[in-house]
Amino acid sequence: MTVDHQIIIIGAGFSGIGMGIELKNNGIEDFKILEKADTLGGTWRENSYPGAECDIPSALYSYSFAPNPNWHHVWSKRDQIFQYQKDVAEEYKLMEHFQFGTRISKASYESGVWTVTTSKGTITANHLISAIGQLHERFTPDIKGKETFSGHQFHAAKWDHSVDLRDQRVAVIGSAASAVQLIPEVAKQAAHLKVFQRTPNWMMEKPNRAYSRLEKWAARRLPFLSKIYRWFLYVLGDGVLYPALNGNPLAKWFVKLRVNQNLRKHIKDPELRKQLTPSYKIGAKRILFSHTFYQALNRDNVSLETNAIQEINSNGILTTNSSQFDCDTIVYATGFITNPFFKSIEIEGPNGTLRDAWQNGAQAYLGTHVHGFPNFHMMYGPNTNLGHNSIIIMIEAQAKFIAKTIREVHRRSKNSIEVPQALEDRYNHEIQQRLKRMVFSEISDSWYMDRGKITNNWAGNTIEYRRRLANQPLEEYVFS
Repeated sequence: MTVDHQIIIIGAGFSGIGMGIELKNNGIEDFKILEKADTLGGTWRENSYPGAECDIPSALYSYSFAPNPNWHHVWSKRDQIFQYQKDVAEEYKLMEHFQFGTRISKASYESGVWTVTTSKGTITANHLISAIGQLHERFTPDIKGKETFSGHQFHAAKWDHSVDLRDQRVAVIGSAASAVQLIPEVAKQAAHLKVFQRTPNWMMEKPNRAYSRLEKWAARRLPFLSKIYRWFLYVLGDGVLYPALNGNPLAKWFVKLRVNQNLRKHIKDPELRKQLTPSYKIGAKRILFSHTFYQALNRDNVSLETNAIQEINSNGILTTNSSQFDCDTIVYATGFITNPFFKSIEIEGPNGTLRDAWQNGAQAYLGTHVHGFPNFHMMYGPNTNLGHNSIIIMIEAQAKFIAKTIREVHRRSKNSIEVPQALEDRYNHEIQQRLKRMVFSEISDSWYMDRGKITNNWAGNTIEYRRRLANQPLEEYVFS
C-alpha cells in the first residue's frame, strides 16, 4: 500500500520540534508534523498569561544542540521561549514539514500502515509518533452555578487578553504552578485579588534576574562557559533534587530547609504561614519555584481563601463557610487533565484501542512503546515526567531512540517494530515497585497518579534514563 509519508508526528511543541530535527539528522526527510493550532509551540503557545515563565533555568530548558546565548533572564519568560522554538524550527528547516490547523481524532493501524483521521481528511504513514505531551488538555472544575456568573471567566491557559483587569475584583481559583506566576502580576492591577487555595504547595525561592551584558557577551564569545553552566544545573537536579525525591536523608533535609526558609522569610503572619504550609511530604506533589508569590500575598489588595468553594453565582463565589466574594473576573488556574493519556485521540491497534490497553493506568516500555501497537512511538509518554530536572533532557534521549528504531526497521527490510508484552510488563513492574518507595506514592490526590498507579513520573534520574535508552538492544523487539 502506498502511504502519504514515512512518518507522522503529532504535536509541534518541544517534543515534535526535537523529533523532527533528529529525523533530519538521520537523513529522514519524509515526515509531516501535524498540529491542531495555527502555529508551533505547544504549551508555550497556549500559556500566554501574565508572568508566564519557565521553572527550569533557560540554559537547561533548551536543546543541547541549540544553545541560546541571548536569553534575557536566568529563568526565561514565555515570549522568549516561544520565539526560541520558532527560531530553532527555522534554523533546522522544519517549517516545510508542519501542517497546522489539523486536529486529529483517530489513528488506526493495519498491515504496516497508520491511517490518521484529521479535520482535513485522512493521512497515512508507516510510523506514528506522538509528541503531544502530558500537559495540554485544560481542566476546568465543574463548579455548581459557574454558568450563571455575570462577569468574565476563563482558564489561565486560554488567557483572555481583551479583559482589562485594572481596578477589577478578581478571583483566581488554584494556587499551583501557573497560579504562582500569574497572581503577582494580576495583583499589580486588580483592585482586590482573592486567591482560592485548595492545597498549599512547597515552594523554593527562584531568584530570577536579567542576564548582564557581560554574561551575554561571554555566552556568545566563550560558549564553553555556557556548557559548563548547563552541566552544573544538570548535576544539581540529578544530584540534589532527585535524591530528595528518592528518600536520601541529607538531600531531603537540604530541600526542606530551603523551602521553610523561603516561607519564613516572606510570610511573617503566623496564621497565613500555617495556611501556606502543606501537610504532605516535600515532593509528593510538584515542588514550585517563585520569587514573587509569597510577596504578592502580603499585599493589602490580596487575600487568601482556604475554605472550599460551594458554588459560583451571578455575583461571584460562595464558600462552604457561607462567605461571599463578589468579583468581576474569575480565572481558573486549575491545571490540566493528565490522565487518561490521549484523552481526545483514539489510538487503535490491530487488536484493540490504547484506551482499552490502559484500563488499569497508562504504561509503556521506556515510556516510548506499547505492545499491540506496532510502529507507534511516544515522546514524553507514561512514566517519563520529571520532578527534578529538565524534560528537554528526556525528550532528546527519546528522539534519538525512536529514530534508531525506525532506522532499524528499514535496515532489516521489515515493515514494523513492536515491543513484546513480557518485556513491557517486566519493565513496568520494576518501575512501579521503585516508584512505591519514592515520595510520589505518599498521596493519591496528585496528577502523577491514575487509580492508585503512578503513571506520569520516571523512577530514576535522567542519567539512568539516557543510559537505558542508549543501550537498549533492539534484538529484544519484534520485527515483522
